[in-house]
Amino acid sequence: MIKVGIIGSGSMGSGIAQVAATAGHEVYICDNNPEALIKSRDKLLKILNRLVEKGRLEDEEAKAIFGRIYFKKSYESFADCGLVIEAIIENLTIKKKVFAELENIVDPKTILATNTSSLSVASIASACKHAERLIGIHFFNPAPLMKLVEIIPAIQTSEVTTKESRNIIESWGKLTVLAKDTPGFIVNRVARPFYGEALRIYEEGIADFASIDWAMTEIAGFRMGPFALMDYIGNDVNYIVTETVFKSFYNDPRYKPAFTQKRLAEAGFLGRKSGQGYYSYQEGIEKPMPNKSKELGEAIVKRIVVMLINEAADAKFWQIASIEDIDLAMTKGVNYPKGLLAWADEWGIQNCVGMLDKLYDEYREDRYRCSPLLRKMARDKTKFYA
Repeated sequence: MIKVGIIGSGSMGSGIAQVAATAGHEVYICDNNPEALIKSRDKLLKILNRLVEKGRLEDEEAKAIFGRIYFKKSYESFADCGLVIEAIIENLTIKKKVFAELENIVDPKTILATNTSSLSVASIASACKHAERLIGIHFFNPAPLMKLVEIIPAIQTSEVTTKESRNIIESWGKLTVLAKDTPGFIVNRVARPFYGEALRIYEEGIADFASIDWAMTEIAGFRMGPFALMDYIGNDVNYIVTETVFKSFYNDPRYKPAFTQKRLAEAGFLGRKSGQGYYSYQEGIEKPMPNKSKELGEAIVKRIVVMLINEAADAKFWQIASIEDIDLAMTKGVNYPKGLLAWADEWGIQNCVGMLDKLYDEYREDRYRCSPLLRKMARDKTKFYA
């Protein structure tokens, strides 16, 4: 069984390490910050002990998993690893520097992977002499709980690397989907309207945070509303992803960031981790009550969901992924109540086109342009699923 290296001991790196070690691999976590390594070690031990307390792991099994994880300060321990996964800050320059250094240490056959959620895998791979062995392997947080992993081959990535990477990750009990190397891949591209259109509805004064979250959870069936979810993710993190996707798509208005979120991030209102975001998380402060008007709620749901459907359809139109992988990515990657393309079939493709055209006629913004695929399907009276 191959040894696995993890660069970065934050929540994502530590989570991936836990998954790999649980699957039986020796795992080496590397971080140049000694305090971060100690924090990662203590947190992993706490998580495993909690799993034992809840009866999800035997004590001996937990000890064995923890015993397979080693915490290191340098890349030298990666010399005989078969797979190394980078899970550090979303900064292209830093990532390229890391892989350029790493290539001088690891075996020529070692698979190198980036856990980037929105950066160009091809650009990261360009820093390597053997770019054919670099690939995107994008886990979702928390990695031990989220089943989905996006596999993103760059144009330089060999078919062997793609196949081997997918086999390894699936052997860890994960579901993989194959995505083209475009901004945001599947999930972070298709999910943008969940946040962006909710923010737009708020900024227009149509509804407040609580009412929009109520509509999306109670009527649409999402596990969390967009504002509660942004507070959970962190407004700084979510805003950076939105801005990255927006710039990467040459400022396409469909991905335009919202000033509301920018101001919250600038103010340090990051959500749960800072105690204040769209909601206050200070002790004793109750969340505001939503407006539970059914008419308002259904209007909110239709507007956000049809924009999500449009984005999913466009991902298929541009061959980012298959119909099945797009729906699987959204249900298993971000826990949507149903696949968006299946949802489009349920609502009726013609109805979806009509809703989008109504929004476009109202605002005359390219943000609301209907995907050519939806328009063609409406004309041909076809569905995504037979």
